[in-house]
Amino acid sequence: MTRKQDRIELFVVVKGHAFSRDGLEAMLRAIGCEPTFVDQPAAAVLLNPEQMRRYDALLFYDMPGLDFRAPAAERPGFIAPPAHFIQGFEGLMAEGKGMVVLHHAIAGWPAWPRYAEAIGGQFLYRHAVIDGAPRADSGYLGDVAYAARIADPEHPVTAGLPGRIDLVDELYLQQVFDDPAIHPLLYLDDEVAPERFHSARRAVQRLGDGEGEPWRPAPLNPLLAWAKPAGNSPLVYIQPGDSAQTYENPHYRQLVGNAVQWVASDEGREWARQRSAQHTT
Repeated sequence: MTRKQDRIELFVVVKGHAFSRDGLEAMLRAIGCEPTFVDQPAAAVLLNPEQMRRYDALLFYDMPGLDFRAPAAERPGFIAPPAHFIQGFEGLMAEGKGMVVLHHAIAGWPAWPRYAEAIGGQFLYRHAVIDGAPRADSGYLGDVAYAARIADPEHPVTAGLPGRIDLVDELYLQQVFDDPAIHPLLYLDDEVAPERFHSARRAVQRLGDGEGEPWRPAPLNPLLAWAKPAGNSPLVYIQPGDSAQTYENPHYRQLVGNAVQWVASDEGREWARQRSAQHTT
């Protein structure tokens, strides 16, 4: 049994999307973490270097900055992050605090582009312009049985995993930015037609067939997980993570456990500093 003092002190940010809290906590404890769950918007007040000093790493499983109670035609409304969160998050990236971002958290804070840039991609609830090009809203497809292929078996986040992982989880048709600092970790190893996905915008605006502007989905980017520097912070994004069934998958647990341990390590922080310097000079 892992002693408490050997466990990773993990600050877990939640709220904004339904999930099995008990299931997520059970997984995090099973992989050697001592999780502290804090819901938004309270978490945004605490996310700064001083308040996060005692934590080894951060895990984001929240979806802040979206108002799903706005009038249907305007959903979701975008809410700008408070100034104290922006300052605190920038401070955490500057000092190199390790971060793991799971599943729907890639949709957070859409009114602040810096947040998506830190993660390396974005789930869009509205049309957007990215790198000067118009992008359609993102898509989702629930409970899909698929195989994920390890992109780099030598990376610490994928260490010990088989070459392919079988999952049943929600897939996203989302934006992965053209960022040279992104290091691929996991690819979708099955063909899934974009036409199978559902429009996020149409879903939240409750548009029926034939109503409103038709959805023209973008091509599916098969990258499911990656590592990148967010400032000086090592950051890992993992798209799978929608359900308690996924939390119980032993290979998924190993993947998340490896990610948390790596972003909390001196090795991870040094990797982020070097890669950040390499791609900003």
